[in-house]
Amino acid sequence: MTTRAATVATLLLPAERTRVEAAGQGAFVALHADSLDEAVVAVRRRAALAVVLSVHRCREPDLPRVARFVREFPHVPAVALVSRAEAAAPERLLRLGASGVRAVVDVTVPAGWQRLRDLVHEPASPVTAAVMAALEADLGRAPPDCRLFFETVMACAPDVGTVRPLAGLLRCVPSSLMSRFFRAGLPSPKTYLSHARLLHAAWLFAADGFSIADVAHRLDYSSPQSFGRHLRTLLGVTPGEFRRRLRFPDAVARFRAAFVTPYRDRLLAFHPLGTMPGDHGHSAA
Repeated sequence: MTTRAATVATLLLPAERTRVEAAGQGAFVALHADSLDEAVVAVRRRAALAVVLSVHRCREPDLPRVARFVREFPHVPAVALVSRAEAAAPERLLRLGASGVRAVVDVTVPAGWQRLRDLVHEPASPVTAAVMAALEADLGRAPPDCRLFFETVMACAPDVGTVRPLAGLLRCVPSSLMSRFFRAGLPSPKTYLSHARLLHAAWLFAADGFSIADVAHRLDYSSPQSFGRHLRTLLGVTPGEFRRRLRFPDAVARFRAAFVTPYRDRLLAFHPLGTMPGDHGHSAA
């Protein structure tokens, strides 16, 4: 499965930008901001997974804004970067720590660059990891291609809204994929995909810093109104009601109870990507 490179917002000195870009090759893409407010916009609108803050650039007036960012976006790591020896750096690190920054990377030593990559590189989204862990009791003994289907649906849900591109990621024919679910008496791939998008919405809504419009944009809806229609169709609620009433753990429990546990026996014998008896479709090479 092809995934997008992780995006990281930065607030750095000019000399640090090129070094961070070089370190990010193959691990992440850096979006350089000229202010912390610009970095927050990158988190809201460009799906940045972390914010890297230069200890040498952050000043006293920035600290309240840093503290607010950490409070409003608890799932987005704020990383303090030390790139040179400086007398004021230890005091600034202490002040950033008091503002809620918990991760520090010292790139004055070679191992620092690898630590930076490890901190911000996300091969699988935290939503995917959390959902798959919650489904382990039901899917732990499911065939590998069944587990791959769920992992792919969870990982691609923010960017994929229809079965055709989903089937492309799974390297199979859309009609064959849909017919296998139908014959097995399972919810359709479209149903799983639609409700997986709601899990991502619930995860984002856990951060107070994301507005309804931000969440709609992050999940690639054409507008907040389109997102609202999707919620009303699936759950009969408005985005505001969804945010208040369905926290992420509750959304995951609901997904499992509605679409996985009742079908557990079928899923344990289900091969969504392989030829089943009576299936004359062909996988895409």
